[in-house]
Amino acid sequence: MPGTWSIGEVATRARLRPSTLRYYEDVGLLPPPERVSGRRRYRPVVLRRLALIRMCQRAGFTLAEVRRLLEGHAEGATASAQWHAFATAKLPELDALVEEVMRLRDAVAACMDCGCMSFAHCRLLAAEPEAEDQSPSGATRRTSQRPSRLSGSM
Repeated sequence: MPGTWSIGEVATRARLRPSTLRYYEDVGLLPPPERVSGRRRYRPVVLRRLALIRMCQRAGFTLAEVRRLLEGHAEGATASAQWHAFATAKLPELDALVEEVMRLRDAVAACMDCGCMSFAHCRLLAAEPEAEDQSPSGATRRTSQRPSRLSGSM
């Protein structure tokens, strides 16, 4: 069919596996494509929808949330209004994730600065880090009051 692509062509263009496209169809993220002789044929607009799905996933939305966004709008709401509501609800979750990543980054940096070279004896991996401690260079620095994620896994 002119102007349409096979599942392999869409997968290549979208940098996805064909199985991902079939899964997205099964869970309602993609509408069932036209079929020609039993084979899926996609219109080029599918790439825009796949880009939206990818962007939403990168922003931390679950596939269920993406499906709700794509399914339609609340009575009288526009697509942009629905997106605004979804994004507003997601921002606090993303802010918490950024804070957690920064704590992890600081923990890794502190471990690099520690200089003890032994996980078994490292004071930074203690269950309750001190409020202030001395770095190997003699400078005082503040450390987290909460136990490090590293403490239970090393």
